[in-house]
Amino acid sequence: MTPESLKPHLEGVFGFPVTPFHPDGSLNLDAFRRHVRWMKGTGVHALFVCAGTGEFFNLELGEFREAVAAAVEEVGGALPVLAGCGYSTAIARSFARAAEEAGADGLLLLPPYLVQPEQEGLYRHVREVAESVGIGIILYHRDNALYGVQTVRRLAELANVVGFKDGHGNLEQFGRIHLEVGDRLAYMNGMPTAEMTFPSFYALGCRGYSSALSNFAPHVTLKFHAAVTTGDVATQSEILMRVIEPILRVRDLRKGYAVSYVKAAVNLLGSLGPEGAGPVRPPLVDLDAEHRAALQKVLDELFRLYPVD
Repeated sequence: MTPESLKPHLEGVFGFPVTPFHPDGSLNLDAFRRHVRWMKGTGVHALFVCAGTGEFFNLELGEFREAVAAAVEEVGGALPVLAGCGYSTAIARSFARAAEEAGADGLLLLPPYLVQPEQEGLYRHVREVAESVGIGIILYHRDNALYGVQTVRRLAELANVVGFKDGHGNLEQFGRIHLEVGDRLAYMNGMPTAEMTFPSFYALGCRGYSSALSNFAPHVTLKFHAAVTTGDVATQSEILMRVIEPILRVRDLRKGYAVSYVKAAVNLLGSLGPEGAGPVRPPLVDLDAEHRAALQKVLDELFRLYPVD
């Protein structure tokens, strides 16, 4: 898929699958294949593998290449498959090329490692990664990769920069970027548990969001997306109050639970067999027993309110 043909697909709900590990911490590629195969048929509009929820930061290059290739094979062209990419410029280029060679349709370019770059340095970082591949690139605006309006405008001149994902939450900044760049880029909400903020982003021209819920309750997040796009405020409010807010309370119990609770939810639902999605890798920590019990109550209520058809 060319960058130009990828861009129209960057609307809707994006699945961000977890990366399963065996109990000993090694990559569980069979479980990953099963999970991706299931997510492909849920109605999500694209899959972002080995990204934030998929613990990109915990994967070796060889594991990353294997997982991306497996996802591409399982999806079989039914949906776009994009992969995470990051670290230093040189390492990011290596991961970018590995993703392209594995058949990915695009990249989500995560913030560079550690440093707080000047805008010119951030621009050069993205440009070098973009020039190393021919597939589409989405900028991830968060943490130490906060793109100024004019930096985004300059990067939008690169043919394969096709999207802007906001994980920072400054709506004024997002609105100014959208006004400056217009429809040259696809815009998506990348805030943690993005359902909570998508209505506000949608009002400013954002047409897609990344959903951790896609791993265990895609029918709920798709229902929520439809409620936002059709102006069904009552359904939006009900899902936010009765599903998203309880999930946020679990997510906020410990640092890193934005990833850990998702893998725990997959394990509690038992959809991947006895080993499930396995543990998270350090520096993340798994939910303790008390927090798993709290999450189980949230899941029980979620599926009572919104049973799978």
